[in-house]
Amino acid sequence: MRLLLILGLSSFLFALVLTPLCRNLLRRLGMVDHPDQKRKLHLNPVATMGGIPIVIAYLASFAVLFLTGQKAPVGPDSLPFALRLAPALVLILFTGLLDDRFRLQPFQKLLAQIVAGGWAFWAGVRVTGITAHQLPPWFSLLVTVSWLIICTNAFNLIDGVDGLATGVGLFSTATMLIAALLQHNLLLALATVPLTGALLGFLRYNFNPATIFLGDSGSLFIGFLLGCFGAIWSQKSATILGMTAPLMALSIPIVDLCLSVIRRFLRRKPVMRGDREHIHHRLLNRGLSARRAVLILYGLCAVVAVLSLFQSMATNHIAGAVIIIFCGIAWIGIQNLGYAEFSQARRLILAGGFRQALNSSLEFRAFDQSLSEAQTREQRWDVLREALKKFGLVEVQWFVEGTTYRDALWNSSGQECWSLRVPLTDGDYINFTRVANSDDASLNVGALVAILRKTLSRPPERAQAASASEASRLTRKPNHLRFFGQDDEVEPDLRRKA
Repeated sequence: MRLLLILGLSSFLFALVLTPLCRNLLRRLGMVDHPDQKRKLHLNPVATMGGIPIVIAYLASFAVLFLTGQKAPVGPDSLPFALRLAPALVLILFTGLLDDRFRLQPFQKLLAQIVAGGWAFWAGVRVTGITAHQLPPWFSLLVTVSWLIICTNAFNLIDGVDGLATGVGLFSTATMLIAALLQHNLLLALATVPLTGALLGFLRYNFNPATIFLGDSGSLFIGFLLGCFGAIWSQKSATILGMTAPLMALSIPIVDLCLSVIRRFLRRKPVMRGDREHIHHRLLNRGLSARRAVLILYGLCAVVAVLSLFQSMATNHIAGAVIIIFCGIAWIGIQNLGYAEFSQARRLILAGGFRQALNSSLEFRAFDQSLSEAQTREQRWDVLREALKKFGLVEVQWFVEGTTYRDALWNSSGQECWSLRVPLTDGDYINFTRVANSDDASLNVGALVAILRKTLSRPPERAQAASASEASRLTRKPNHLRFFGQDDEVEPDLRRKA
C-alpha cells in the first residue's frame, strides 16, 4: 500500500505542477487550439498537447519510487514487460503529437494504432478468451488489436467538452485500480495508480473553463493505455465473462463511438468525419451548461464503475443479472438522447418499411430499365403511363419536340394535389401530379426525377446505352423531395384540383 501511495501522490503532484508550466510554454510556442464557432466553441485559443504533462508525471512517479529505494514486489517479468510495451505507447503519443501539430489524415492515425496494437500484443497485452472460450492465437491478435483501436478512438471522440475525456478516463482508471486491489493484481495496481494521480492533477486545469486541452496526444494515449489495462484486467477476472467488466468500465466512450459509427453509416456520411451529434453534444443541445453535462456523464461513469466491479467479482449468476441491469440502463439512456436515426431505423424494420423500401427500389430499377429499352417515343410514353400509374400519380404530361402527351391516370376526386415540372433538354419537360395527402410512402420523388432526366433527356437509341450500375446508383438516392440545391430547376406547385 505504501508503494501505491508514493506512486499516486507523486504523479498527482507532478501533474499539478507540470501542467501549468507546459501550458505556458505551449502558449509561447503557438501550440494552441483555435475556436472555429462550429465544433470548437471555446472563446479564446487554448493550449493543447495535454498528453505531455500527463506522460511526464506518470513516468516521474516511477523515478521517485526508484530514487526512494522502494522495491515493488512484482514478478521478474514485470520490468521486461513494461519495456516491451513502451515502444507502442511512444508510437501512440508521437502520433497524437503529430496530429495536434499537423493534423494527420484518419488513415494515418489508424495505421499507427494498428502497428501499436500489434506491438502491444507481442509485448504480452492479449485478450486470450471470450466468456469461457479460449481464442486461437491469430484470432486473439485480431481481437486484441481491435479492442485497443476501439478504446483509443473512443477517448479521442469523447474529448469534446472541457474535462470530459479526462474525467471519464479518471473514473475508468480508478475502477481498474480498485479491481486490481480486490483481485490482488499488484502489477495492474502499480500501472493504474500513477495514471489516476496524473489525471486528477491534470483535471484541475482541464475542467471547465479549461486552460489546457488533452489534445490527441492525451486522448489517444489515455485510450490506448486503458485498453491495455483492460486486457490485463480481463486475464485476472473472477468470472468466465472475461472482457465484460473492462468493457463496462469503459462503456461511456465506447458507446459514444459505436453510436457515432452507426449514425454516420445510416446517414451515409463518412465514418471518420466529425460532427456535433455525440452524447455530450446532445446534452448541450438540451440546454445544459458544459459543466452540468460533464457532471451528468461523471455520474453515469460512477454507476457503470460500480456495476463493472460487481460484475468482475460476483458469481456467474449474479454477474449475468448485473449485465442485464447495465444493458437496461444503456438502452434507456440512448433512447432519451433522441437520435432520430435509430428511431427511424427501428420503425423501418418493425413496421415493414425496410421491405417497402426494397420493393420500391426494385420497382424503380425495373422502370429505369424499361424506359431505357424503349425503341420509340410512343413506347416510352406507354412505359411512363404504366409506371407512373403504379406509383400513384393522378396525371402526367410530357412535352417533347413540340408534341404534348397527356393522360389522367387516376381520378383525384377534388382532393388537393401537388404538381412537379421536370425540365429536360431543349425546352422539353414532363409534369406529374399526385394527391397531396397520400399516405403511400413508396414514391421516391428524388429517384423518379433522376431517372426521368437521365433517360428522357436522351434520344431512345442513346438511352439504351445507360448502364445497369448507374441505374442502381440512382435508385439509391434518399427518399425525400429536394426542391433546392442540386435540383433547383425542379419547382413545386401546390394547387387544388377541381
